[in-house]
Amino acid sequence: MQYALVIYAEPGLEETLSEAEREAVYAEYFALGDDPRCVGGAQLQPVETATTVRVAGGRTLMTDGPFADTKEVLGGFCLVEAASLDEAVELAARIPAARLGGVVEVRPVVRR
Repeated sequence: MQYALVIYAEPGLEETLSEAEREAVYAEYFALGDDPRCVGGAQLQPVETATTVRVAGGRTLMTDGPFADTKEVLGGFCLVEAASLDEAVELAARIPAARLGGVVEVRPVVRR
């Protein structure tokens, strides 16, 4: 089954890390991307680049910024192939954001 690992990170966290810590965190993300169970994913541009779209009364309304105003920001996602939720959770726990003040949401993907 495929699971989306949706990564929410602490804003500004990267700037608080030393160069060595930042490189170690990047290495962990790259290692997860190299795992054969990872079938896709991407880091997102900063939240300031987001545009939210709504359609109301037949009109398309656009606003700058993310849909939800939260402490954490949606930083990226990883699509994994896992035999079970437990395996997907184990992969999610490898994501640095999960231990550095953020969270990783694990959600099964609907396949049609």
